[in-house]
Amino acid sequence: MKRNVTPLGPKADKDTVRRSNLSLVLRAVRDEPDGGATRATVAARVGLTRAAVSSLVEQLLGIGFLTESGKTFSGQAGRPGTALKVARTGPAGLGVEVNIDYVSVCVVDLAGTGRVRLTEHLDNRGASPGDVLARAAGIAARTLESAREQELFPVAATLALPGLVSGGTVRQAPNLGWNAVPADELFAAALAAARPGRPALRVRAENEANLAALAELWFGGLGPVRGFLYLTGEIGVGGALVVDGELWRGAHGFAGEIGHVVVDPQGPRCRCGSRGCLERYAGQTALLRAAGIEDGGGGAGVAELERRARAGDGPAVAALTEAGRMLGRVLSGAVNLLDPDAVVLGGIYRGLMPWLAPPAARELTDRVVSGLWSPRSGRLRPSSGAGDAARGAAALVLAEVLADPVAYAAGPPR
Repeated sequence: MKRNVTPLGPKADKDTVRRSNLSLVLRAVRDEPDGGATRATVAARVGLTRAAVSSLVEQLLGIGFLTESGKTFSGQAGRPGTALKVARTGPAGLGVEVNIDYVSVCVVDLAGTGRVRLTEHLDNRGASPGDVLARAAGIAARTLESAREQELFPVAATLALPGLVSGGTVRQAPNLGWNAVPADELFAAALAAARPGRPALRVRAENEANLAALAELWFGGLGPVRGFLYLTGEIGVGGALVVDGELWRGAHGFAGEIGHVVVDPQGPRCRCGSRGCLERYAGQTALLRAAGIEDGGGGAGVAELERRARAGDGPAVAALTEAGRMLGRVLSGAVNLLDPDAVVLGGIYRGLMPWLAPPAARELTDRVVSGLWSPRSGRLRPSSGAGDAARGAAALVLAEVLADPVAYAAGPPR
């Protein structure tokens, strides 16, 4: 008996192409400066016909990813177009940064705008991973309720964690004392318990420096720079490398642990088990100790360090000068090896740049063989402050949504 067989290949290919084009159009609207997107400008940007773009726009309007309003006048012949914008309601991303002395949670909408933020200063050292992640889940649950009031519905969550993270597991986080912790599973379970009756969220975990670097790439003021080394100063020192607009993770996902590059093999013992690591000279705890400042938590110690440095306090300036020198020494090796366009200093380093940058720049000038890293080169720069690990974590969720909007039209895919 003959059977009627429907060929699936062409249909699947057509569906794939349309989904890809929907992504192109959605991202083109999002990226249009000053919200001036029209069907015509989008067609010109993505290289599709006006008719094709109009069809795709209608679908995106129908599933609530775009809105349109008013008329825009281009100054050219023809009818004015309606202004297209990414919707301010609907799918969103949840980012949760768990650091040594705080938890920060944010919700970011499709346009990349941070809409809700809750931060609590907590000393997470010595607490069990389950307790720390349960506290973070409680903060996240409150954040999600605030997001619901704005008709924002995060479709997934990303955890930003200070350590070696692979496959959702924290392999090692020396400053937290974590080893082989299934952070994504523990957080997902705690979040579900904190939100009984609510849909479960998919959770992934990433290194916090990687996510802060992505936030700098996506939201910062780097202009044409697409390759840079990012350092974030907290109690530890984290690093990430971006190459051609993409994170370089290394063979096992652990690239960027610059805080544990050894500066002095005979130096003080580090929590990682080695001696003389960079963070023992340039991490927050080391800086405050060298300056003779008690760390009161909540950023008070770093604020006091900056205040004293501005007043010309000898121990504060000396501590920052030595930290800058050590940063420059390590960075010069990284620059010689990797040849990035820029080095970006974030976290506590951003506000401390006036004192850290000169000694770091001298080391870079003396040690980088290319000769491109003079103090006037502008290659050593502070973070823009436009992004952080929590925002980068939320934006990583949105990258998935923007890549395949149809999959998220009715909420997260099952």
